[in-house]
Amino acid sequence: MIYQLFLKGGPIMWPILLLSIATVAVLFERCLFLLTEARRKDINLVRKIFELAEQGRFGQALAAGEKSKDPVVRLLMEGLRHKDGSVSDALLEAANAQLDRYNKGLVVLDTAVTLGPLLGLLGTVTGMMRAFSIVGGGELAGKQAAITGGVAESLIAVSFGLTVAIAAIVPLNFFSSQMETMRRQMEAASTKLEMLLLRFTGRSMADEERVGAASLGNQEGD
Repeated sequence: MIYQLFLKGGPIMWPILLLSIATVAVLFERCLFLLTEARRKDINLVRKIFELAEQGRFGQALAAGEKSKDPVVRLLMEGLRHKDGSVSDALLEAANAQLDRYNKGLVVLDTAVTLGPLLGLLGTVTGMMRAFSIVGGGELAGKQAAITGGVAESLIAVSFGLTVAIAAIVPLNFFSSQMETMRRQMEAASTKLEMLLLRFTGRSMADEERVGAASLGNQEGD
């Protein structure tokens, strides 16, 4: 039944078929990706790393999260590795790398949402052109089937194109929301880590100033 409808939809059905295959492939890959990422999440490890960082035990924090595949943990690892350098740049690059993984394939779904109806509309135009070309010939006797075939071609093409777009738009919004959630989590983790590192940096500078002042006082006393 579907195969017969596909054939009646005209040549424009082939690009629609290719688009639908690409859409289904991306949907499958993205669902598998999210399931894998859900298993990798380790909230307890994130808390442990922050607890160690709050105590200034950065080496232990790095050791604790070294083998983790949790994206937030990996972000924190990059920040801790560059704690004596440009922490903000390291965190930004790490966050972008993780978000790129969440954004992978979404351009295909976005294209399907836009291109599916346009291909269907193109099929509608070509089908109606074929029907009207027969009507314009003047001889309608025995050609009713050809005319209705052109009309059917236009309706079938637009219905398949809309189906592809509808099948892509809901998952696209869902995957985009998952990426936005991850972005907020990484942003919160980055801000918290930067504040912790800044606090310890401030302590170190204060200690150095006290040592310098004490040394200067001893020299003046001598």
